[in-house]
Amino acid sequence: MARKKANYPLIEGLEITTLAAEGKAMGRWNDVVVFVPMTVPGDVVDVQIRLKRRRFMEGYVVRYVERSPLRTEPFCAHFGVCGGCKWQNLPYDEQLRQKREQVRDQLARIGKIELPEIAPCLGSAETQFYRNKLEFTFADRRWLTQEEVASGAPLDAAPAAGFHIPGMFDKVLDIDRCWLQPEPSNEIRLFVKRFCLDRGYTFHNAREHRGLMRNMIVRTASTGEVMVVVVFGADDRERIAALLDALAERFPSVTSLFYVVNEKMNDSVGDLEPVLWRGKDHIMEQMEGLRFKVGPKSFYQTNSGQAYELYKVARDFADLKPGETLYDLYTGTGTIANFCASRCAKVVGVEYVPEAIEDARINSQINGIANTLFYAGDMKQVLDDAFVVANGRPDVIILDPPRAGVDEPVIEVILRAAPERIVYVSCNPSTQARDLALLDAAYRVEAVQPVDMFPHTHHVENVVKLVRRSEQER
Repeated sequence: MARKKANYPLIEGLEITTLAAEGKAMGRWNDVVVFVPMTVPGDVVDVQIRLKRRRFMEGYVVRYVERSPLRTEPFCAHFGVCGGCKWQNLPYDEQLRQKREQVRDQLARIGKIELPEIAPCLGSAETQFYRNKLEFTFADRRWLTQEEVASGAPLDAAPAAGFHIPGMFDKVLDIDRCWLQPEPSNEIRLFVKRFCLDRGYTFHNAREHRGLMRNMIVRTASTGEVMVVVVFGADDRERIAALLDALAERFPSVTSLFYVVNEKMNDSVGDLEPVLWRGKDHIMEQMEGLRFKVGPKSFYQTNSGQAYELYKVARDFADLKPGETLYDLYTGTGTIANFCASRCAKVVGVEYVPEAIEDARINSQINGIANTLFYAGDMKQVLDDAFVVANGRPDVIILDPPRAGVDEPVIEVILRAAPERIVYVSCNPSTQARDLALLDAAYRVEAVQPVDMFPHTHHVENVVKLVRRSEQER
């Protein structure tokens, strides 16, 4: 028996009042929260509900009754479809204000701790073409937009080279021009797509798990160097060689050209070995005279210019003295550790990924830095009381964990180590707020600085300085 189709309402004249979690805009209808993507506070819209729950509903705009004075014109032709850059319809100053409020709300509501004045969100000098890394996906049929389907015109379901539609692992939007990464990113993607179409290369079908062209990663460093990693779904040496040779000839500026053969059921390539086809096995990033080696598996902040501003905030908050010991936990490729090394006696970095730690050591060597030590392993297993005894009690700890935040056993070790200052760098203020509550008995928050790493998105990086409480305060 067929399931009865839900009869969801059309809400007329809904006023969008605020931006909520995950960058969603919302209004209220009969005391029920209604989330409406791609709207901004001040819009009045007719909304077709597509999802209904007890506490909230979600829908899409069928008509703008009144457009908000806050609204600005998006500059990307793919706005509203690809799922990225959801705040292009907000002026940049308003984006920064909203990010500051997001940090304030989450630290206060979740952390429930005493806070100083939250500094204004530090804006990015570049709000277009600011990313140094993008991953594109190939698909045998491109995603058709609602407008195309509704037009009644003949539909061309040609192959795609672009981005996944949010929440749909097998649907890919074909991208004409992306405003996130500087050239030659767009030129490379369009060349590869045309080359493969002209020569009959098959594109990936995620459901049937077939097709040669699967993914492509492009990295563009602040030094001008470029890395391309092409991921193939089969080990077709003849076609792989033909494409890579053509790519190298067309783009001699590509410093580092790799390929990967991925015959697995998922797109992750972290467990696969990239094969160097042409050029160097790395590209170089540069920051304040320091040089950082970036390989095909290396992590590096995706906004190079703003990463420098972020690390300067972290270093200033750390307030390092010449004789002090710094622990850089979740050090990644040791960028912060090496960036701070000249200000203190010793830096100890810990990171889960062994390849990242190898990069961190190489980066110290490249820059002639001799006062760093790096350890690879699960933070909960590496950082214990014996580790602190062996490496010396830290005067300062910098934390830069993944979105999930810091594990409680790690916080317990930090509390016993009792550094004078802690600098907590977070890409997720909600988990940061949870962790600050755990540290609150022994540490007070002295400064909070949001930093915008990703313009036109709701994402915000946040740096918090904590100072050890005196005996009287505890």
